[in-house]
Amino acid sequence: MAYVSLLHRPLTALLLSIPLVACTTDVLSPPARIDSGSRVGAIRPTPVADPEREVAAYPSAEPVAVVSDTSAASAPEQLNRLPMIDSEPVGKTQIASAGPMTIPPEGVNMDAMLGVEPVVGLAQEQANEIAEGNATQPVVGGIGEDDVRQLGGQSQVAPVDTGPSYDPDLPPLTPAQIAAEEAKKGRYAEPQRRSRAQEPQQVAFLPRARNPLSAPEYTGEMPGSEIACRQRLRKLGVVFRDVPRIYNGPSCGIDYPIELSGLSGNIAVKPAVKLNCQVTEAFAKWVKYELAPSSRYRYWSGVKTIKPLGGYSCRTMNSRRGNPMSEHARGNAIDVGKFVLKNGKEIDVRRKGFFAFRERGLLKAVRSDSCKYFNTVLGPGSDPFHKDHFHFDLRTRKSGYRHCD
Repeated sequence: MAYVSLLHRPLTALLLSIPLVACTTDVLSPPARIDSGSRVGAIRPTPVADPEREVAAYPSAEPVAVVSDTSAASAPEQLNRLPMIDSEPVGKTQIASAGPMTIPPEGVNMDAMLGVEPVVGLAQEQANEIAEGNATQPVVGGIGEDDVRQLGGQSQVAPVDTGPSYDPDLPPLTPAQIAAEEAKKGRYAEPQRRSRAQEPQQVAFLPRARNPLSAPEYTGEMPGSEIACRQRLRKLGVVFRDVPRIYNGPSCGIDYPIELSGLSGNIAVKPAVKLNCQVTEAFAKWVKYELAPSSRYRYWSGVKTIKPLGGYSCRTMNSRRGNPMSEHARGNAIDVGKFVLKNGKEIDVRRKGFFAFRERGLLKAVRSDSCKYFNTVLGPGSDPFHKDHFHFDLRTRKSGYRHCD
């Protein structure tokens, strides 16, 4: 057993060395060096196709150049061998074919290769039209220079017929129809020309701006509206007389004033007041149709006298400095402080006590009924300035508002 263990190790080393010796035999070594020209192993080179039979990828009109070796006998040998690495030039063994690598001078025409018609872009089409002189739009040259000129396109646009017979909504008229229309228009236009020729020429003048500090344009002749107003006063039974014009500056005055002294039904106005005709007419209607019937209803007696506290007066509203001018400054207002009945009873317009039923009823009727004839009615209770009288005026407001307080 001791000898067997001693021989185990040498036998193992011997068995391992046998394959190594077998790998160093001459069968596995190449017959010659690689650079000497012999092929290595059994690798077959890829056969090269006949260059004359290949179709060029880019069609060209030039002939395909073919490089052939002068020695035809060595061609089979060269086909069956690989080029040596770093030993011989490539140009001797490679067959040059100009087909796959040649690009024509005009470039690659993909449309011809695909069999489709060439596509012409908008810029190319316009360039061709300009070059041929067939541009539909004007082409201008010399921009930025003094000599700007048209290079191409239509020089003029066809004019549109805008004659008397032209109507875009109707079909074109024939020459006979156009002549008939012209004759018809001539018959109607001739009388108008004659009438215009006979009319005198009118010249418009701009009115001069009147100086507010200058005297108003007063001629002294009473206008028709003032005459008609006085006729209506006479029908109402008003007692009045015309007085000279009152003028106290541009803000105060009455052009055609009257002095009121009596009303219908033998009602006296004491003292007499100067007013314009319009407010006098409104006051006469109110007394005749409202005040006199109310007094007869409550006191069984008519009105004998009306005592006014003011008519025309050149002052501001409430006689306060800085206020607008009052309607009294134009004779367009009247103030009343007391009524005297025919039975002798005097009715002061100031606020009455609790037990003055009839007087309070009459004054309430005065306040409500007078608003039918005047635009402004103020009295006791309106403000401290009208605690002892009634104020009636015809002030005109843009909104048409009537103030009855």
